[in-house]
Amino acid sequence: MKSFGSKPWVLPQPVLIIGTYNEDGTPNAMNAAWGGQWDAKEIMISMGSHATTENLARCADFTVAFANRETLVASDFVGIVSANNDPQKMQKTGWTAVKADNVNAPVFTDFPMTLECRIIRKIDETAEGYNIVAEIVNILVDEKYLGEDGKPEVEKMDLITYEPVRHGYLVLGECVGNAFADGKKLK
Repeated sequence: MKSFGSKPWVLPQPVLIIGTYNEDGTPNAMNAAWGGQWDAKEIMISMGSHATTENLARCADFTVAFANRETLVASDFVGIVSANNDPQKMQKTGWTAVKADNVNAPVFTDFPMTLECRIIRKIDETAEGYNIVAEIVNILVDEKYLGEDGKPEVEKMDLITYEPVRHGYLVLGECVGNAFADGKKLK
């Protein structure tokens, strides 16, 4: 095996779109790849210094949308362009924003699944940013992604992951096994 040393190559990395409100009340979004489940009802996201972190300093509420093939270009755009530098950033995405029902943050209706969240604590806060642990207050799923059982069918969402080795995006979708079941074959 070839050795590469220490790199941020934990795979897969979800493409998370963080939604907040700017100081003037307009919706804002940023792309965050370093995040994941923290506990049963909590997530963790590594935040740098962004307009979004300024928004989170004013209000602990935010949304997390899961980017997919359809939203890929605009999702990448909100990761490379700051609202601090481009006041037309959100208009350029073409996304539709509505106010979340359970938190003071925008829901971008163009995504298959969105979490409504509230910061519980910040960890390792520095001038460069911090890590946040947030409560998942509610989960919203576009009804076209629900199965006959009423639950989300994730394989239909065309969710993308960030591939940090070559800086690409990969599409998820194929179910190849059953968790908590297939391993029983080895008992």
